[in-house]
Amino acid sequence: MRGLPAPLLVITDRHQARHSIEAIADAVGQGGGRWLLLRDKDLEAATRRSLAARLADIARRHGMHLSVSRDVDLAAEFGASVHLQSAAVVGKARQRLGPSALIGISAHGLGDVAAAATAGADYVTLSPIFLTSSKPGYGPALSIAAIGPAAKLGISVLALGGVAADVVGPCLEAGARGVAVMGEIMRSDDPGCTVGGLLAACKAATAASDSAWVIPTSLVGGR
Repeated sequence: MRGLPAPLLVITDRHQARHSIEAIADAVGQGGGRWLLLRDKDLEAATRRSLAARLADIARRHGMHLSVSRDVDLAAEFGASVHLQSAAVVGKARQRLGPSALIGISAHGLGDVAAAATAGADYVTLSPIFLTSSKPGYGPALSIAAIGPAAKLGISVLALGGVAADVVGPCLEAGARGVAVMGEIMRSDDPGCTVGGLLAACKAATAASDSAWVIPTSLVGGR
């Protein structure tokens, strides 16, 4: 399986955010985060493009990998990766972005995971693992038990939905290659500290085994 940019994918959502998305992105970088996904799919195209440009600049300053939800052309414009809603469009995205592009898929069950793997995607976010206030009524929760079977389908799995630092270990032990987090970071008074705590949990969960992740000690534990 292809390596991923980081064990933690931070997903934006201005509706939950206690600070501007730009301020949160900067705090994520300062806290050690190295992978950011621009979601905010309901923004008008020009406004979203402007936000993408600012996030791309922040990502460059912090050495973060930037992904964009759904919009392949926007991802191409800013040299970003793309996160798609359906495996059916992976081929077109790969043609547009090239063979080295990182392509992810939103998955909500084993069928979605299998389809993503067959289509040649690089990873899936599997959700919701836990009930989440970010999407009330979106479920039912798959639970940690869903991660192991998904991880055996030949594609990297990121656990998403209700993930906080205290459940990172069980998710990774079940077979997830990392976690994706939105509300826990967006709603945080101190996003950088929250990111540091999540990264510390990732490090602790992988400390006793061979790991693809190398998290600098200086970046763990907050700013």
